[in-house]
Amino acid sequence: MRFPPHIKRIGAAGALAAALLAGGPALTTASAAAPAPTVAAAQHVAAVGDICESKLPAEAHETLDLIEQGGPYPYPQDGTVFQNREGVLPDQSEGYYHEYTVETPGSDDRGARRIVTGEEEQEDYYTADHYESFDLVDYTC
Repeated sequence: MRFPPHIKRIGAAGALAAALLAGGPALTTASAAAPAPTVAAAQHVAAVGDICESKLPAEAHETLDLIEQGGPYPYPQDGTVFQNREGVLPDQSEGYYHEYTVETPGSDDRGARRIVTGEEEQEDYYTADHYESFDLVDYTC
C-alpha cells in the first residue's frame, strides 16, 4: 500500500496543536474563527511530547526515509490506517493517521516501536512503547 508523502494542510486544529506544543498562543485567523477545543482534546494534545529528529534511533530514520520514498515497506501492516484507539494523539477523522514499523533490534516480531504520520507536513509521531505515549518529531533541532 502506498500513500503520498506528507500533504500540507493548514487548519485550526493544526494551529492549536502547534501552539500547545510550542507553548505559545494560537492567534491565527483560522483558530480565532474556529470553536474552542474541548478540554479532553486539549489534554490529548498536551500529553504528546516531542523529540528532536537527531535523538531518534537509527531504525526510525530508516523508517522515515522509506515513508518519504513511498516504500517498499518490510511489513504488510506498514502504511495502514492508525485508529488512535488509545486517544493519545489529537482527535482526527478516520484515515488521518497511518502507522509504520520501526525495527527493534533483537525482537522476534515487529516490536513496539512505530512512526505514526498525520496529514500535515512533518507531522510524524514516534512511539517506543506501542502507542502508550508519543513524541512529535521536531525537525528543527
